[in-house]
Amino acid sequence: MTTTPLLQVKNLRVEFPTRHGTLLALDDISFDISAGEILGVVGESGAGKSLTGASIIGLLEPPGRIAGGEIRLDGQRIDNLPPAALRKVRGRRIGAIFQDPLTSLNPLYTVGRQLVETIQTHLPMGGAEARRRAIQLLKDTGIPAAEARIDHYPHQFSGGMRQRVVIALALAAEPQLIVADEPTTALDVSIQAQIITLLKRLCREKGAAVMLVTHDMGVIAETCDRVAVMYAGRIAEIGPVQEVIHAPAHPYTAGLMGSIPSIEDDRERLSQIDGSMPRLNAIPRGCAFNPRCPRVFDRCRVERPELLDAGRTRAACWLHAEQPLRRAA
Repeated sequence: MTTTPLLQVKNLRVEFPTRHGTLLALDDISFDISAGEILGVVGESGAGKSLTGASIIGLLEPPGRIAGGEIRLDGQRIDNLPPAALRKVRGRRIGAIFQDPLTSLNPLYTVGRQLVETIQTHLPMGGAEARRRAIQLLKDTGIPAAEARIDHYPHQFSGGMRQRVVIALALAAEPQLIVADEPTTALDVSIQAQIITLLKRLCREKGAAVMLVTHDMGVIAETCDRVAVMYAGRIAEIGPVQEVIHAPAHPYTAGLMGSIPSIEDDRERLSQIDGSMPRLNAIPRGCAFNPRCPRVFDRCRVERPELLDAGRTRAACWLHAEQPLRRAA
């Protein structure tokens, strides 16, 4: 018996109108995440990772707009909801964790007040019960002496502790989906490991789905079940994380993996991908990666590939055109 994925993104297109024409920032993005699954989204800066997360949360910065496709949460379409209805979904059913916790926390209020307000906005609880839940959330996210720290202000917490408070806020209403945008980037390695462990535990215990946006393949390898590799506003490859890391099917993914140092490798120099990602107003014809690709051939320069079957993963690369197509990963 097949179950419907918790999150379904189908043919998502995001545009930015400008004086010089419309820029296509996300081009035909499709993926899904099941309950209890962590999907990593990785790629260079400007690939469209954070934009994908913002589109799902409903926090696209104007003049950006969803120009096509649809986003479904537990079968319900949410991309076309009016702002007030989307706000209720965002707090109650979707939790968001951002890179900089100071952008998510109000410096004028104690973390307890912010947690209690969030809980009472979305759950039918009185003040005392909401405070008890807030203290438990702080404990669950690993904040020591939660009963005392709940009345502290954000500036009284370290960076790692503030990020835990943000995670507690994101979990306040027991959301079905958590969109985590670079949640460990500003933290040192030991705190990163604790946050990763926390996300995995929440996924396992609460059955939430997590979309983890990051540029750190180490975090992806440690945390995720599957990974989507993005390039120039499209998905270049998607599949089980170990397959994508150890047997990449797209030349861009292979280049990303080759640029990561390994303790078993005695190379003096890491491999690199020549060139840089194209600007939105200068995306080349055919496959967007073709000017940088070491395996480019004529078809790549004129025809854009869709995601094709590539063993256990799917890759938008004509190298796999001979293989039969199958349902999206």
